[in-house]
Amino acid sequence: MEVEFSKENFLLPEVKYEYLDHTADVQIHGWGTSLKEAFEQCGVAMFGYMTELDYVSVEHCFEIEAQGDDLEGLLFHFLDELLFLFSAEPYLVCKKLKITKFDLETFEISCRCYGEPFELGKHPQGTEVKAITYSAMQIVQDTDACNYEVFVIIDI
Repeated sequence: MEVEFSKENFLLPEVKYEYLDHTADVQIHGWGTSLKEAFEQCGVAMFGYMTELDYVSVEHCFEIEAQGDDLEGLLFHFLDELLFLFSAEPYLVCKKLKITKFDLETFEISCRCYGEPFELGKHPQGTEVKAITYSAMQIVQDTDACNYEVFVIIDI
């Protein structure tokens, strides 16, 4: 669902992700000072693998919701909803994600997704992401050090 937003004082977060080699696929490693930030970084990293985010403008904002049975399921369904946002209309490429609801008791997420529709000629074509996988999925939580990491293999 598209929602209104203001471009005034709009800041992009620091990049806190990397791509790790994996046989025939790619592993995304996202991190942050909260689990919410690590999830956001992982989602942005997925879009960064599909196109170069430097070419993406923030023109639209859509809101998605995801639910899981556990933390890994929540991460899987969150990324799957983001992939659907790219794979179907509006074909949105997100440059920023802002999780507005992160309920670890009911395993529910609401997220605002900022970006623009993918457009050949404007956005370099990266690698197509076919699916999110549970394979080797890891969620590392070091609450004492405020260090949270997620590792997800995406099928390309």
